[in-house]
Amino acid sequence: MENCVFCRIVRGELPASKVYEDGATLAFMDLQSVNPGHLLVAVKPHRANIYELDDELAGAVFRTAARMAKLVKKTTGCQGVTLLQANEVAGAQTVFHFHIHVLPRWDGDGMELAWPAKNPPREALEEMAARLRATLHGG
Repeated sequence: MENCVFCRIVRGELPASKVYEDGATLAFMDLQSVNPGHLLVAVKPHRANIYELDDELAGAVFRTAARMAKLVKKTTGCQGVTLLQANEVAGAQTVFHFHIHVLPRWDGDGMELAWPAKNPPREALEEMAARLRATLHGG
């Protein structure tokens, strides 16, 4: 995509503080960092979201994300690491090029991840699991 900001970073048209690069992925510092060491792992080819990743590209980006999480932990001494990946507007995606946030965390850092747990009954969980399995197997 010609005007995609991450595509432009991958092509070298926009500056980025690169941390790691291989044939399929690029890890670089997030301009809107929450904590020191916050970086993004993006796929190099333009893929808007997770639905557009084939197995090979999905494996590559999650392998790089795991490596970067270990690197961030070792380098910053953070107390934890959050990986965050969003898809579509309703999923809180704001840049429509697949990427994963690798976010070093400390107690009391102000970053909150909260959702209203609905605690469905076991029957509802079993029903949804059956629907998902049916779709997985072509139903």
